[in-house]
Amino acid sequence: MTAQVKGPASYFPSIEKKYGRPVDDWKEMIRASDLTKHMELVNWLKTEHGLGHGHANALVAHTLAEQGR
Repeated sequence: MTAQVKGPASYFPSIEKKYGRPVDDWKEMIRASDLTKHMELVNWLKTEHGLGHGHANALVAHTLAEQGR
């Protein structure tokens, strides 16, 4: 039996389906950005790339957590 994915990663399948881009691409864009604060990155994804708040928040939270931030 496969464990259910929880937290920010639970949004990843719908992000890939809705925006047509792999999550790894989004995470690389976040890491490459000059922005460093969580909400700055969320707002950037929303305004520049058209992501919804929940999707942008999940991507940023997961990416920053991987970086230990």
